[in-house]
Amino acid sequence: MSGRFTVLVMLALPAALLAPLRARAQQSPPQQSAADRIREQKDELERIRQERADLEKRMHDLQSTVHDLAEERANIERQADATARVVRGLDRQITALADEENEATANLVRAQDELAIKRAVLRNRVREIYKRGALYSVEAMLSAQSFGELVARYKYLHLVAQRDRALVIRVETLGKQIGNQRQMLVTLRNDVEDSRQQKADEEKRLLTLDEQRARSLAQAQAKEKQAESRLAQIAKDEARVGSVIAALEAERKRLEGRGGTSVPSNSTLRTSDFGRLDWPVEGSIIYQFGRLVNPNNTTIRWDGIGIAAPEGTPVKTVAAGVVALVNESLGTYGRTVIIQHGGNDYSIYSSLGKITVAKGTKVAKGDVIGTVGKSDPDMEPHLHFEMRPGQRAVDPLEWLRSRK
Repeated sequence: MSGRFTVLVMLALPAALLAPLRARAQQSPPQQSAADRIREQKDELERIRQERADLEKRMHDLQSTVHDLAEERANIERQADATARVVRGLDRQITALADEENEATANLVRAQDELAIKRAVLRNRVREIYKRGALYSVEAMLSAQSFGELVARYKYLHLVAQRDRALVIRVETLGKQIGNQRQMLVTLRNDVEDSRQQKADEEKRLLTLDEQRARSLAQAQAKEKQAESRLAQIAKDEARVGSVIAALEAERKRLEGRGGTSVPSNSTLRTSDFGRLDWPVEGSIIYQFGRLVNPNNTTIRWDGIGIAAPEGTPVKTVAAGVVALVNESLGTYGRTVIIQHGGNDYSIYSSLGKITVAKGTKVAKGDVIGTVGKSDPDMEPHLHFEMRPGQRAVDPLEWLRSRK
């Protein structure tokens, strides 16, 4: 090989570039699996948030209707569980985003390092080409001593041109890649900051739910204790009413023996009145006669029925008789009137707002004896009504006319 060709070889490319310079694939963005993982985490967070939104809607519905307090507590528990899962999901998302950010940063550093090297090589090549002039390749070809040498020089010059083109393309590719990765880093850092803010908000929400759960539990315990106390008082007052009626009946019999009673010896209630008596007040039934299991699993036995009606609604007697008792505060019964119908039969009207009759007054069927009141803070205004033929409490609905 001639001296001129030897000079050409020395000026062509550095030894490191004489090895195959295949264009390296553009640095891939963070692995697809990482992106898929983050997307799945976001989908899961959205699903949990929708679940929580449904629970919050259910809570709103509960708070606008009569409901079991235990159901409200269970709803708060489920909301807290959903929020805790959101916090854990955001933790995983922040970790995944941080990993992807670290990988993108490493790729950016590698691309910047490679770009610096490639630019230095490219500047050197441009400098050498400029020094040799535009016709240097033609001169190298024409100085060949044989056809074989000509072919060899042509192949080598072709290889040099390919490497130069690959170098230029790689520099351009690295420049675009670095720009994309910088933009990706900005996006990832914004996502991380957003996720951290979301986590802080969710932790505040979880703290609020924990406080609400504690208040709800304390409220439930207080209500349960209050309910147990009230049930005990109701049972005590019902026994007291039974004793009052027994005393009234004993007094009636004593006076009857002396011929000085104003109560008829025969009852004004007849068996033919079964299912035909007028209601003492019109309204819906809020509790039935007999044993009732409450939502909190406590049990109560009502000796009468509760008839809901607006406060101030007139209350009428269901049959003729004598006012045997007027009591302004008969325990949980509230203001109470007891009518003695004769023959050991009684009717009781409680939870009254006002009483318009006096003890010993004779009343006819349908006479007004008072108005509906509100003696129980946990119930709407209503009349508590009992029928006690033979002093024994029975279901008043058996005596009252049926309503279509």
